[in-house]
Formats: sequence, structure tokens, C-alpha cells
Amino acid sequence: MDTFDEKKTIGEDMSLSRREFLKSSAAASAAAAIGMSVPADLEAKAESAESNWRWDKAACRFCGTGCGIMLATTGEGKDRKIVAVKGDPAAPVNRGLNCIKGYFNAKIMYGADRLTQPLLRVNDQGEFDKKGKFAPVSWKRAYDEMEKYIRKALKEKGPEGVAVFASGQYTIMEGYAAQKMMKAGFRSNAIDPNARHCMASAVVGFYQTFGIDEPSGCYDDIELTDTIVTWGSNMAEMHPILWSRVTDRKLSDPERVKVVNIQTYTHRTCDLGDFNIIFRPNTDLALWNYLAREIVYNHPEAIDWDFIKKNIIFAAGPVNIGYGFRRAGEKAYKEGKYTALEMETYKKEMSKPVSPLEAPALEPYGYKEGDVMKNTAGTLKHWEISFEEYKKSLEPYTLDYVAKLCKGDPDESLDSFKKKLKDLAALYIEKDRKVVSFWTMGMNQHTRGTWDNTLSYNVHFMLNKQARPGSGAFSLTGQPSACGTAREVGTFCHRLPADLMVKNPKHRAIAEKKWGLPSGTLNPVGNQHIMKIHRDIEDGVVKFAWVNVCNAYQDSANAKHWVKAAREMDNFIVTSDGYPGISAMVSDLILPSAMIYEKWGAYGNAERRTQHWRQQVLPVGNAMSDTWQWVELSKRFTVDDLWGEYTLRNGKKLPDVRKKAYAMGYKPDTTMYEILYANDRAKAYKIDLDSFPQKGYDNSECLGDARNVVGTDGKVFKGYGFMLHQYLWEEYASFGRGHGHDLADFVTYHKVRGLKWPVVNGKETAWRFNVKFDPYAAKHAKENGRGSEFAFYGPLAKALPSGNLTGVTDKKKKPLTDKAKIFARPYMDPPEMPDETYDLWLCTGRVLEHWHSGTMTMRVPELYRAVPEALVYMNPDAAKDRGLKDGDLCWVESRRGRVRARVETRGRNRPPKPLVFVPWFDERVFINKVTLDQTCPMSKQTDFKKCAVKIYKA
Repeated sequence: MDTFDEKKTIGEDMSLSRREFLKSSAAASAAAAIGMSVPADLEAKAESAESNWRWDKAACRFCGTGCGIMLATTGEGKDRKIVAVKGDPAAPVNRGLNCIKGYFNAKIMYGADRLTQPLLRVNDQGEFDKKGKFAPVSWKRAYDEMEKYIRKALKEKGPEGVAVFASGQYTIMEGYAAQKMMKAGFRSNAIDPNARHCMASAVVGFYQTFGIDEPSGCYDDIELTDTIVTWGSNMAEMHPILWSRVTDRKLSDPERVKVVNIQTYTHRTCDLGDFNIIFRPNTDLALWNYLAREIVYNHPEAIDWDFIKKNIIFAAGPVNIGYGFRRAGEKAYKEGKYTALEMETYKKEMSKPVSPLEAPALEPYGYKEGDVMKNTAGTLKHWEISFEEYKKSLEPYTLDYVAKLCKGDPDESLDSFKKKLKDLAALYIEKDRKVVSFWTMGMNQHTRGTWDNTLSYNVHFMLNKQARPGSGAFSLTGQPSACGTAREVGTFCHRLPADLMVKNPKHRAIAEKKWGLPSGTLNPVGNQHIMKIHRDIEDGVVKFAWVNVCNAYQDSANAKHWVKAAREMDNFIVTSDGYPGISAMVSDLILPSAMIYEKWGAYGNAERRTQHWRQQVLPVGNAMSDTWQWVELSKRFTVDDLWGEYTLRNGKKLPDVRKKAYAMGYKPDTTMYEILYANDRAKAYKIDLDSFPQKGYDNSECLGDARNVVGTDGKVFKGYGFMLHQYLWEEYASFGRGHGHDLADFVTYHKVRGLKWPVVNGKETAWRFNVKFDPYAAKHAKENGRGSEFAFYGPLAKALPSGNLTGVTDKKKKPLTDKAKIFARPYMDPPEMPDETYDLWLCTGRVLEHWHSGTMTMRVPELYRAVPEALVYMNPDAAKDRGLKDGDLCWVESRRGRVRARVETRGRNRPPKPLVFVPWFDERVFINKVTLDQTCPMSKQTDFKKCAVKIYKA
């Protein structure tokens, strides 16, 4: 895409010049997107220029918004290329608009260093050598090595020795295929997506509050609300199309519509705010509790007690849950892999003194300043409490306490900060004012991220401003299919499709039946989350790890440990990718993956909208999709290879299920391919090139293609001969149909611009749990007979013991049919805060122009030129105090490592003096060597938003 062949693209006989062509086509597209009429001559020129283009709908590759795009391709077979991208005017999410990344969806596929063939580390004799250099190998040689080391890992460590770094960027089919082979084939639950880093706290917050995952509202809330409050979310850069809708709503009624931004530093989102609250990192917990206290103590008339009594109970849980670090006695600690400086922070996982800042908040829970809190690893346990106990938990959060605790900008007066807090409370409490609270990583990437998420619902519930058009707490998603593939497909270590859980025997039985497995096949132990996989590699437990559609060695905190373990331990690391990022360079084997429009696929976005697209072009070189890579691996393992007895680390045994398998008609040499992917159900989905949606489109997995790729068996790959994508989709969708997670059929999704599930009788659901809009809520409300407008019908944790803020007093569980929960959750300090040596907060994140680790967007010349490097965004006075000025090189150093980067004091991100912001897209500024691998102990989500650093001139 960096060059433009005028003759080839436009046609030999066209009189239009390249410049005229571009102008006319772009102008016509832009005019159509915003509803302008197009002059006849301009429209004619555009139609002539595009006469040999094939336009088709697809989803954008970036973020969780779910924008629709239109792709134009031209050419045939191997020569077909994407020649244009525009926003899809028919897409309800973006209505024809794209952000800057969206317009470059095509160029991410055509970078100069695309991976086109497998690469293996070898010595001079061509033998695999972990210290060797990369050399091209065949797909067969690559899979021979993978098979060898998977077998070795299974023999030495059992299923826990085989792991996958999965992704919220998988297509739904890729994630489902990967999950089947890992959980049903290898019997390993050590598959966990990078979505663990971005929205796991939101998930556990949903589970604990509603008993089911994903938001109750939708993007239409933006146009219907009076108030938008962002909590730790730079929507202007991270979700720019949604922010354009927020901006439109604000401008439609600027006096009535209010926008408030609650952030740790000032950024582009703040430019629209009626006022902005800059708070001290981690203290958003106190801000939510302040709002709840204002309602309960000072405006009790605002509580909708009819709604509360019919729909809500109050709950609490343990507070001494630690910070998600390694625990004392783990192997890496014993072997001295952590320095004394690192241990200054990590020792707090076991115990810590209660600080003066958190003591008032913890007093209702039985702690006072100076008490040593002994931590037990995080638990999801909780119990019902009375409203009076909940009220007691709020008592400390007076305006004086919260203002002093939370004020994040030392240059702002306390009176000014207090006024903003009171104004914020007034907006939430105002009786007829609709309010939407949006958040992303600021609340999720948090040592108390699950708590923070549950606190958001408290305020909305008490005011009856949840699950209503224009009102609700709404978790935005970071990645394009973190919802659709990580959460809904269940590619987390503890999940199965449609909110089923591996630890639940009834849920395992459902999956075993659908997957054609003997009973007892699935592993009930699902604790190898993404940080534990890294730690297990360091401890020598995981011997084989496969990085899929992510950059696990750039995107994980405290990265030096994991890079060192990957390179120096006895293991085999594989990365499948489109480009050679840090993870590829760390690996022993690199596999070239087809990129988004080189394969059929589907994504699920943040408003529960599922979208499908068709393969637009053939993959470059010998690249193949991740679905194909998983299916090909399944051909190499049989019933006898994988379904014998294993003993897990905890002493539990996975039974030998081979005799049951034989009784089902399988043979000792029946492959996982035959069981999981090419069974009779799969083969019933026929290739039909004469019918929609298959007609006219390539299908590299099912038919092979004109490249004649030599496959994993050493022969030219001719395709599977059945519609694998449709099979994977329909089998996956069958898990949720009839269970509040209904999805439409494969063909329907190719006709529409996405549908918000549950899709019941062909109709999508805009607002869940609301009887007026959600057929499942209507059904449950009718059955429970409470006469409520709502039914919070999620099935998880719907029977609880009862107690008070300090623990359970009555172990008898009481059912909570169709009810949601308001939780008592206190403010607590993070484990690492600035001190005399490391005197600044570090926050990391993204910028508009680049996506995650920059693996794709840094290959787009326009995006690279726009932002060629990651900068240290710093307050000018803080820089001056350290002898630094704009443009200087500096060191950013923590207890774990340091990186060098350039100081920026006048940029788009404007921190207060105590904080610096560094984006993580730039592998040359490898900021995750500096960050701390603290997590929410309940969700296991990493907290990248706060650790202590010092900065000095390089």
C-alpha cells in the first residue's frame, strides 16, 4: 500500500489523473458518510474510477468500539489487493466515520517486514538450537518441532505444562478453535487472553453484581443521556468514534448536557469537560464511596427504595486479599530471581501495616492505623449484609476526608476540589437527570479493580439509574473482540463458552456433550491466568507456550523476568504473528499468521454487538490463519496420546477416559482433528460457491487457494472441504441460545451490520435486565411475580450466607432470585507509592495513532510519522525540578528496571507534578520493563496505571 500503481488500479483507458481520481473518490465517500448530496459530475467520476472495485463490509481491526468499515479490492487470486477503506455509512456504531487508525486498516497488512514463512532458531547444521539464529523452515518442519516439544511438556508436567497466551484480538472462530484443542484435546486450561490485562476486573465486577457478564446498556445511551462522566478513560483517543458521538450530544444541548472527566492527568478528553477532576492514583474507590455517602447520608430522599427492595441486596467480602503478586515460598523467590529492591514491594503480598491514608476507610472493617494486615490470596467470596452495615461502611467518606485523600494536583486549591466533588454528586443525584458513567483501563487496571467496578453500580442502583435508556454504568472494552472472543467464547483459563465455568461439573458436562467428549475429559482446575503462565514458565512448570494474536512479552508488566525466563529456561516458545515484534524475537519458532481481511472472521464489541466479515484477499506469502494453525496441530494428536490419566500440581487426577472414548466409537488412533473439527456435524456445513455468503469469496482454510501453500504434512494444502467457519460459529453459538446469550445464525450476520445479543426471534436487545426491552427480563419478571420493571437474571452467586462488614455470621445461604448487589468496598492504598527515592507515579497507556504494542501501526508510514516514538509526558515544573526540559532524553527507573525516552512537557497529555505518563506502543521504549506486575487479586488483571519511578537526565 506504500506505492500506487495508477494503471493497474485505475485502468489503462481511464482519462482521470491519479490526483483527480483520489480527490473525486475520497470526496464522494466523505460526502456520502455525512449525508451530503454529491454533484452529478463528481459522482460520475467516482463511479468510473471505482468501476472494477469490489466493496464489502467488515469490522475495524482496532479497539472495542466495533466500527464498521467498507473495503474495496481489485484484481484476481494472488493479485487481488485492498485498494481503499472507508467508514461504513450503514454501520450503526460509527455511521460512516472512522478514526485515524481505522482509515489505515488496509495498510497494516502490507508492511515491508510481514512474516511470510515459518522461522526456527537453528545452529550451523540446521538443527534446532535455542541459542541459534532464525532460519526459514517449512510448515512441516515447524510442526514437527512443535509436536516434539508439546509431547515433551505433557510427559514432564502434564496438561499444566502446555500454555497459550491468547487474545482479545482473536476472531471468534480462532478463539473457539484454540479453546477446543487446549481444553478438550490437551486437557489444559492454561490458555488465557491478553484481555486479562484490559477488562478482567470489569468481568468479575459484572459477575459479582449481576451474576452474568457484559454491559446492560448500549451506545444509544450517548444520544439519550444528559450527563456523561468518564472515569479513568481517555475516550477522545481510545474510543474516538464514541467520543465524536459524545461531542455531538454535548453540542446538541450544551446547557443541559454535562460532561465530567475524572482522571489522574489532563488529556484530550478533558477538553470537552464542563469540569475535570484530577485525582490521586487509586483513590477513585474513595470518590465512588463519597458519592454513595452523599446519597445515603445527605440525600436519602434520592434513594429509590421500591427499586432497591424488589431488585437489590447489600453485600461485603474480605478486605485482606493482597495485591496479586507471587506468594511467599514460590520457587522463583527461593532461587533468588527477585532483587532486594523488588522485594520491598512484593513482601506486602503477605502482610502490610495499615497506613494513615487508608485507616479511616478500613475502620468499619475492624482495622486501625498501624495494625498489621495479614493477607490471604484474593477470593471471590462475599456475603449479604444489611443496609445499616452498608451505611456504616460509607461513614468515613466525608467531603473533608475524601478531598484531602483524593486531590491529585498539588497546584489546585482544596476548596476548588471540594466544589467539584459536590457538583459531581449533584449531577448524579438530580432526580430527572440521566447519567452514563463510562470507564476503561483506569478502573480496570487497578489493584482493586473488581471493587472499583462494583462501586460504580452502587451509585446507579440507589438512584434507579441503571439498565435504563440514557442511564447506566458502562464498561468500555479495549480490544476488538475482548468481549466476543475472550469473554463470550470463554478463552480465559477458568471459563467455557457463554458464561460456563470449568470448575462447575454441570458446565463441564454441557461442553463435553457439545464437543463429543467422554465424560470426565475436561480439566476442572482453571487457575493459569496470563501472569501465572509467565510465572509458571519462570518456575519451570510450563515447558511449551504459544503466543497467539498478541505480543505477550511486550504487553506484560515487569517484562524483564518473563523475557529472561523464555530465553534461558528449558522450554519451547512459539509466536504466531504478522510481524516480528518483541514476542517473536523472544521465541524459538515464529509462524506467519494471516491478518484480519485475509480470513473469514467475527468480532464482538463492547455493546454486545457481533459482526462478521468474509475473506477479502489471500494471505501474503505462506501465511495462514490462526484457525488453520490450530486445526492442523490437532491432526498430530490422538485419543491415546492425550486422554490418559494425569496428576495435576494440586494432587488432583484427571481420569483416563480412553475406554469411554472407545465406547463412543473412537479408536486409539482417532485424531483430535476428527473429533473436534472434522466430525460429522462439521462436514454437514457444505461449501456452496453458488450461494450467499460464500459466492465470489476466497476461503483459504476450506478450499485452499491459488498460492498452493505446502502444508504441515509436506503436501500442497487443498482445503478441508467443508465450511469450517460456519461450523465453528454455529457450534459455539449453540452454547448460549436459550440461555440469555442468544446469537443469530452465521448467514444472518453476513446480511446485517451486527446485532446486540441476546438476539431473540431475530431481534437484538438494546437494554438488558429491563422488562420493556429484554425478553429474558420479561420472562423472569413474570415468573418471579414481584411486579418489577427489572430482572437481574444472571445465574452466578445467587445464593449467599449473611453477616456484617467483618465476616459471615449465618452460614445458611439465602437465594437471591433475579437480584443484583450493592457492595461495601473500602479505599485501600496500592502496594507501591511514591517515596523519597522513587518520587513519581508512573501511568502507562495508549495514544490515538497507535494500537497496543505498535506491531501493526508502527508499520503504517503515516501513523509512524505522526507519532514515531513514545514520550515521557511530564509536568513542566516537575521536569524543571529535575534539570530537564522539553525534548531532553531521560531515564525512567523503577525498582524493576529502566528505559530511556524523550521528555514532552507541552503535549496532548498534561500530568500534574506528581505523575508521568508513558505510552507502551514503542518497543524501543520498552516501558513494561519498568512497570509492576501487581494485579487485582480477584480478577487477576494487571495494574499498569500506577507504580513508583524516578526520572533523571540520560
